[in-house]
Amino acid sequence: MNWYLETLKKYAVFSGRARRKEYWYFFLFNFLISILLVVIDSAMGTVSAETGLGLLSGIYSLAVLIPGISVTVRRLHDTDRSGWWCFIALIPVIGGIVLLIFMALDSTPGDNQYGPNPK
Repeated sequence: MNWYLETLKKYAVFSGRARRKEYWYFFLFNFLISILLVVIDSAMGTVSAETGLGLLSGIYSLAVLIPGISVTVRRLHDTDRSGWWCFIALIPVIGGIVLLIFMALDSTPGDNQYGPNPK
């Protein structure tokens, strides 16, 4: 939970590096909270059939959009790649797989152009 909160504290910090642990714990807690909010939205009847989102899950998705992008950029920096690599996810299927591989790679040892190693 600390990694999730740490990412939220760095709400719009796009510089520096993020460890794999920070990225994947943010992803995990974000996924679990999203599922919980969808269940609550379904129980309250606030799910829109057109969008598939409910009131609470929609607000939450907007709230974590910027932190999600920033932790992804910092994770790419940790593997010594530019944050612009995020846009590779726009390529159907292949882009998402490539980005997943980048997120799973180990950090660049030592310092790189984006800062010191966070380990």
